[in-house]
Amino acid sequence: MTPNASSLATSLVQSVDWLAVAPPTIAALAGLAVLVADLFLPERRKHLLGWGAIAGLALAALALLPLLDGDRSTFCLTTGAHACSYTADTFALVIQFLVLGGALLTALLSFSALDDLKLPAGEFWFLLLSSASGAALLPASRDLATLVIALEVASLPAFALVGLRRGDRLSSEAALKFFLSSVTATAVMLLGVSFVYAATGSLHLSRIADALTHVDPRLDTLAQAGVVLTLVGFAFKTAAVPFHFWVPDTYVGAPVPVAAYLSVVGKAVGFSGLILVTVLAFPSYADVWGPAVAVLAALTMTAGNAAALRQRPERSFSAVRLLAWSSVAQAGYLLVPIAAAGYADSGRDASRAVGSTVAYALMYAVVNLGAFAVAALVARTSPANRLADYRGLYAARPAAALALGFFLLCLAGLPRASSASSPR
Repeated sequence: MTPNASSLATSLVQSVDWLAVAPPTIAALAGLAVLVADLFLPERRKHLLGWGAIAGLALAALALLPLLDGDRSTFCLTTGAHACSYTADTFALVIQFLVLGGALLTALLSFSALDDLKLPAGEFWFLLLSSASGAALLPASRDLATLVIALEVASLPAFALVGLRRGDRLSSEAALKFFLSSVTATAVMLLGVSFVYAATGSLHLSRIADALTHVDPRLDTLAQAGVVLTLVGFAFKTAAVPFHFWVPDTYVGAPVPVAAYLSVVGKAVGFSGLILVTVLAFPSYADVWGPAVAVLAALTMTAGNAAALRQRPERSFSAVRLLAWSSVAQAGYLLVPIAAAGYADSGRDASRAVGSTVAYALMYAVVNLGAFAVAALVARTSPANRLADYRGLYAARPAAALALGFFLLCLAGLPRASSASSPR
């Protein structure tokens, strides 16, 4: 081996911090364990797969605790400027907690749905864990390749979860719409990523940020197009208007726990990716993405709330469709601080803006999962889950009615800025 070849081989050797990557790794291994166990367990013991999935998600969440003592990075370049593909900082840990906690609550809601809808247990738990592992990987991703791969690992199993009710026309239609919109978003995003790579020569977010500060004037238009197309791809994932058209039908056609999962975990995935590319990779192009995100936020808040007002009990509208439109409106609220980060005068102000989105996302996850939990309870006796089915809920289930009222009041509130953690 020549000296140059030997040095190149040495530079490609990377140490892996297994503790840092433990949360998504444990979720993925739990999914594989459930898939293998499903081959050997008799039908009467399939319920054990659900408890195994819950144990895997709980163990993945507990793996976050040793990471609280400081930032940890792995899969780092060994030559040139320091750049890593995976960083377990405070921002990543908070989003991973949200993702794994949301997946765990979804799993608890899913036991009755599996029995009522006769869903295949092994496939359901494997797909849920696989999607959760990709969702947990994304907030720690620090290069565009890992970011896109994590996004697809989180999305692909979700398509199957939506269409898991075999023979159900609404479920198949919802899965198809979700799949086509996501494929379109991914194609647009990959085109934007390729433009950014052509303009900067790197996929690592920190190196992209440095390269965009002094990009060749001949490549400036290409870089701007890459930034815009990347944002459009994430706009699909976050259900921002006008890229929201798939949300109502997808939520209505999916099993209620899956709709809850998409509304919380799917949204967390989209917004964490959007924060990473805007704040970490494209800060020098804030004059491009700042106004664009502000317009998207205004359109999304307005359209989501206006559409929700059209849902009338006398027209047999679905309660899940109402929650779907609420999810669209909430996406607008979550976009506001990200847009504010584009107008921030300093990195500290941008961090505070991002912290507001993270804090709001945590509160939204709790109340939205609570609302979907009540919807899942009502769906057991009224599978159509129409708004009219909620009449008299207090007489039949007082605790559920009071809880639903509380959750809906929380969802109707306005976002309040607060300080939280930011990515680095």
